[in-house]
Amino acid sequence: MFGFFKISPLVQENFKVSVRSVLANKLRSILTVLIIAFGIMALVGILTAIDSIKGSINSEFTNMGANTFKIQNRGMRIHMGGSNKRHVDYRAITYREAQEFKEAFNFPATTSLSAVVSHTSTVKYNSKKTNPNIAVFGTDENYLMVSGNDIKTGRNFTPQEVILSRNVVIIGKEIEKKIFEKNQSAIDKVISIGNGKYKVIGVLAEKGASMSGAGDKICILPLSNARQYFAASVSSFVINVMPNETKMLNLALSEAEGLFRKVRKVKLYEDSNFEIIQSDSLVNILLDNIKYVTIAATLIGIITLLGAAIGLMNIMLVSVTERTKEIGTRKAMGATSGIIKQQFLFEAIFIGQLGGFLGIILGIVIGNLVSLLTDGSFIVPWMWIIGGSVLCFFVGLVSGLYPAAKAAKLDPIEALRYE
Repeated sequence: MFGFFKISPLVQENFKVSVRSVLANKLRSILTVLIIAFGIMALVGILTAIDSIKGSINSEFTNMGANTFKIQNRGMRIHMGGSNKRHVDYRAITYREAQEFKEAFNFPATTSLSAVVSHTSTVKYNSKKTNPNIAVFGTDENYLMVSGNDIKTGRNFTPQEVILSRNVVIIGKEIEKKIFEKNQSAIDKVISIGNGKYKVIGVLAEKGASMSGAGDKICILPLSNARQYFAASVSSFVINVMPNETKMLNLALSEAEGLFRKVRKVKLYEDSNFEIIQSDSLVNILLDNIKYVTIAATLIGIITLLGAAIGLMNIMLVSVTERTKEIGTRKAMGATSGIIKQQFLFEAIFIGQLGGFLGIILGIVIGNLVSLLTDGSFIVPWMWIIGGSVLCFFVGLVSGLYPAAKAAKLDPIEALRYE
């Protein structure tokens, strides 16, 4: 029943002859394989790196709380129109407004209030201190959850510590490395932030350059304490919301906007004088930009492969010219034009597949090496592997068609006389 799929002995023999011809011209074959391999390597390597970077971006923003949104002011006044004198007053969000929203927002979600109170603080412990580039945040006990941060050692604030304005602090990993010895625990140590003394109760897990640009150079204080000791530095408060279910995000966003318009006493015909930012919108912006890089990389790879196809065709034409007498001998012994054509097509496809295999291996290695620089994970791009193999097959087929047709049309008498 499988006889239909059986390969004829003639085709098998022709394939063996093609492989022997390729192996007999090692230098030429190696150069051709390398030309194709570099084209596939460029295509698969770049696209593998891009896929890994996409995964890294999605993972990073998921860890940052990609299913959250925040309400904040834009910090400016926008005047629209000339004669109507219509304007939108993007005034700061006060603590009273933020707290009123938090108490009235009955949607099944976790709500947190926060404020940046300094970007230029210095943290000290005994004789060691940081540069004056430490960001200080005032937050409540829910902030770590909605911001996607994890505690590496120690603990989070308790509601009582926030209410009673305790002098406790959670510090970033970079600060711990800067002011404490390598094997020294930061927990329960008293550090200085500006003029205040705070007991360290937690150290954040390392996150790199994230969290509003502060990265791991950050101190988190109870919001009440930050309001008390950094009152002059608090410009506006931020409301962070994380729905209990991701699918409810858009509904929660609509509910939050309606409620906060009411809190801010925004009239029905007026634009909202605040903005709502979704964490995943940043992901979409980045991925949308990467899409154009993917298109450009694909075009570069295809152009490189086009050059490889032209090179392969040229080498196959040279091979036909050099083996004219061989072709005449085979025809004189009974080989048909179809068999000769098939042999040269097999050679071109075989070389194309060798180049594709080598290029795919190199592309995966180089792509994943690039992804390591962005802390991405190792991936095997099966789609690009299959696509590269198919592409190389067509490169070999197209490149071999004309040389194979030229070889098949040779007159055996003239071919035997060729020197």
